[in-house]
Formats: sequence, structure tokens, C-alpha cells
Amino acid sequence: MAETTTLDPATLEQPAAKIVEGSDGLLLEIDGQIVPNYDATFIPFEEGDVVTGKVVQIDSDEVLVDIGYKSEGVIPSYELSIRRSVNPADEVEMGEEVDALVLTKEDQDGRLILSKKRARFEKAWRKIEAAAESGEPLPGNVIEVVKGGLIIDLGVRGFLPASLVDIRRVPSLDEYMGQVIECKVIELNRARNNVVLSRRAVLEEERKEVRQQILDGLQPGSVVEGQISNIVDFGAFVDLDGIDGLIHISELSWSHVNHPSELLSIGDTVSVKVLDIDRNRQRISLGLKQTQEDPWQRVVDTYSVGDELAGKVTKVVAFGAFVEILDGVEGLVHISELTQHHVENPREVIEPGDEVRIKILEIDTDRRRLSLSTKRVEGQELPIGGPRAPVEGDEESAAQPEDSEEGGAQPEDSEEGGAPESEPEPDLGLSEDVFAGEPEPAPAPEPEPEAEPEAEPELAPEPEAEAT
Repeated sequence: MAETTTLDPATLEQPAAKIVEGSDGLLLEIDGQIVPNYDATFIPFEEGDVVTGKVVQIDSDEVLVDIGYKSEGVIPSYELSIRRSVNPADEVEMGEEVDALVLTKEDQDGRLILSKKRARFEKAWRKIEAAAESGEPLPGNVIEVVKGGLIIDLGVRGFLPASLVDIRRVPSLDEYMGQVIECKVIELNRARNNVVLSRRAVLEEERKEVRQQILDGLQPGSVVEGQISNIVDFGAFVDLDGIDGLIHISELSWSHVNHPSELLSIGDTVSVKVLDIDRNRQRISLGLKQTQEDPWQRVVDTYSVGDELAGKVTKVVAFGAFVEILDGVEGLVHISELTQHHVENPREVIEPGDEVRIKILEIDTDRRRLSLSTKRVEGQELPIGGPRAPVEGDEESAAQPEDSEEGGAQPEDSEEGGAPESEPEPDLGLSEDVFAGEPEPAPAPEPEPEAEPEAEPELAPEPEAEAT
């Protein structure tokens, strides 16, 4: 009986394997046959590494990615994006190559778990830190509108405050939803995952060169067109295609303006005249009334001293009444020129809104002031009113002096020909252009010198008592 010999596999010689040249180690030659080198297709990696793979399957709650491992990697839907809730089909496409961070090489079910958003997060932070250091803007997609601003997808959730979305206040942030915008990083804290952005800084940088070009092209006296960008108490700002100029409230109209909103609204297109340019501070002073007809010139061309015409009372003050004779042109009827009889309070005889006829006493072209009279209009006599009513600016006025032969003694004129020094004119809120001056009142008669008091009569001395 022949003996059976058992061979030890360890003692058997294994066929030699050689890497096929030019195959990058993916092919082996064994006993003259070329076979795949499967071990070489496995990419070595550890948890926390970022790997690249191809999307091979998209489900409702996860995505499968081939990264060249023994099994496909799984990206759960909540690891696809920094958005609150996503549809995997909206985030990736079949065959797309994606970067993913290895969370777990093998979970309890033996699956390789990956995260696309965390891979983006790591790359994004490196990019954000570089942008913050260099000052370069970063593009990002607006993914949410929240209270106080916008959320920008930079791979990291960046916050763009509403005040920094644009150079001016934005009435509705919803219009930016889904847009890709560029922002600068102004605050960064990786420990708190906090990124604060500013789109306004990018816009201001872009407009810096534009502003300088506009300034170089503007000259005082030129008329330009712009759009009202903002209205404040002291005037209105005009956007001149990249730089704002200011129309002061006194330059809005030839007539008195209480608030710029009476004449203008944000968004209005206006023609304005350049009054002054401060090139160092990049400030432009503009005028709106200068592009309109000056009503004062109509007065100079149309009327003369002595003319009589109709007017409307616009304001009553302690020292008289203002009467509008043309749109934007007012004159002053001094209290002494209201009526033939003495008046202590102008409201005794006249009220705002009254239609009266006036006579022009003086046209002061240099000061743009008109002195008017109602008492000198033939056939016109204002009625005598009742008890004294409060008059604007008259709360602390002194009592009127005694009547003179001219129907009331007038105090001495001030240097400006206005109200007496003892009763200064209140600030009426009128510009120099529309303030109509007061007529010079008749000088008060000089008081007669007082008679010297008579000397007291000398008393006779008392008789001396007789001696006893």
C-alpha cells in the first residue's frame, strides 16, 4: 500500500507577482497572467480625513458615494448641507464628484459614514480666514432671511446684518433670497462658528473710484440730475450716480419750507444746481430752488413803490403781519401800518388767511425785503377787534407806549430798521430770501423838558418865648 504524502501549504512556493509597468500599481503579472491589484484600489484614510468620491445613488434620506473603498460611503441628508432641511436630490447629482469628511469608518451596521457639509466646513474656514486676512470679498448664496439680516452660505453660515446689506436702508430683505452676493468678512470667531459679513463695505469700495470720477467732473454752477435718496429734517440727499449731495432745507424753495417732505419724496428725480464742492471731504452742496424761477425777480420786474395790490395774510406776529403777494414772496405790514387808529395787538384787526389790499412802501432789493401798508390803501380800514388775543412771539413783549399825534408813539428803529431794541424780533423760521422787512416807523416826538419844581416857601421863624 502506497503512502500518502500531505503537503503543507506554507511550504508551497507562491507564484511570483510583479507590478505591470505603467499601471500605477493597479495591475499585477502572475505566472504570465495579468490580474487586477485590488488591494491597490483601496485608498488609505482615517476618521477625520477628507476624501473624494462619486455619487452612485440618491435616496430620500441619504446619498451613496463610491470613494474606492470596499463599500460605498453613506452621507445622511442632514450631513449634506448647512441648510436646516434639504432634499438630497437638490444638493447632489448622479455621477457628481464630491468631497466628504470621514465621520466613522464602520458604524454598528458596518457602514462607512461621511459628511459633505463638514468637508465644506473645513475648506470654507480656511478660505474665510484667508479672506479676512487679505480683505478680499467672498461670494455666497443667500439661504435665509432672519430677523435683523441675512444668512449667507459660505460653507459656513455667515450672518449679514440688515444695516450692512446696502449703502442705504433696504425696505425688504426678501428680494435678496437666493441671490449670490459678495461680502467682506468683518468679524470671525471659529470657536463659536461666528462669521459676520458686510456687503456695504464691498459696495463702498466699488463706488470709491466712481465718486472720485464724479467729483472731478462736477463744477460749481453746473446743473445735474439725481434721485432723492434720503430725507432728513435739515434737507434732502440726492444720489448723483454714485455719490450723494445735500440740498439744505434753505435751498429747497424760494418760499418758506417747514420740512423737506412737503416738497420731495424718496425716489423723486430732480434737477439741481451745484453750489459748492468740498473735494477733500467729498461733500457736495446742491440747490433746488436755483433751477426754478426766482419769484423775487418777478416782484422787481413787475411792481414799484406806491403800487397797490391784493395779498393774503400768512402770519401774524407781535410787530405786524406778513402778507403774501406772490407765490413765495411775502412782505411785512408793520403794526404801525396796519390801520389809522392805534393797535396794541395786530390780531385785533387781522388774522392769518385774511385777504387784504396793500400798498408797497419799500422794495429792498439787496436784502430781498418788502415793506407794506394796509392803512395807506384808500378806502380800506381794518375793523377794530375785541379783547387782546395771544400773538406769536408776543408773550414777553413790553406794554405799548402812550398814543402820539401820529396814532401811537413808535420806538426808535434798530440798526437793521426792524423791531425796537426793547422788543427784539422773534425768529420766524423764514429764510433771508423770503423775509420781508419792516417799514421804518415814524420817529417818536421828543419829550418836553420837565419844569423845575418850585422852591418851597420859607417859613417864618417861631417867636421866642418871653423871658419871665
